Amino acid sequence: MDLNLRITDMVGAVPSHSTVIVNFVAAIRKQLKNSMCYVFSDNVQYRFQTDDGEDKVVIPDASINCRTKARRGNTFIDAPRFVMEVLSPSTEHYDRNEKMELYRQQEIEEYWIVDWEKRQVEIYQLDYENDIPKYYLWKIIHEGNKEELKIIHFPNVKITFDELFEEVYLEQ
Repeated sequence: MDLNLRITDMVGAVPSHSTVIVNFVAAIRKQLKNSMCYVFSDNVQYRFQTDDGEDKVVIPDASINCRTKARRGNTFIDAPRFVMEVLSPSTEHYDRNEKMELYRQQEIEEYWIVDWEKRQVEIYQLDYENDIPKYYLWKIIHEGNKEELKIIHFPNVKITFDELFEEVYLEQ
C-alpha cells in the first residue's frame, strides 16, 4: 500500500507557531465537552483518498472532528469538519496548495490559514459550484476587524482574536 507520504524539512516550529495551536485547542476543548465533536492538535493524522485514487496522510495543526470512531489506530479515516494550519516558511506552500486541495477534495467545511507573523487568519468556507466542492475566502481577520473572528460551522464555539494570538511574539 503506497501512502505517498510527504516528508517536509522542518527545523522545528518556533514557539509562537506552537503557541497559536495550543491557544486554539485550549479555547475550544472545554466548549466541545459533552458533544460528539473533539478538537485535536497536531498529534493526530488523517488518511484520505484523493480524487486520483491515491492514499494521502496529513497531520493538520488543529482539527475539529465529529466522527472520532472512524479510525484505525491513531489515524482517522474520515474527514474532520474544521482544519487549521499555522504557516511556517517551510510549510506555507504546502499548506496553501497541496493540503488545501486535499481538504477541498475531502469536503472539509472550513479551513483556516493562520499567519502568526502577520497576525491574521484567512477563513475559507466550502461551497459548491456545479456540484464541485470549492473553497471561497470568507474573510481575512486582522487587528482592524478582530471582533469578526468566528468559526463559521460551529457558531456556538467561540475564540477571540486576542485568545488565538495570546503570548505570540515575533521571533528575533
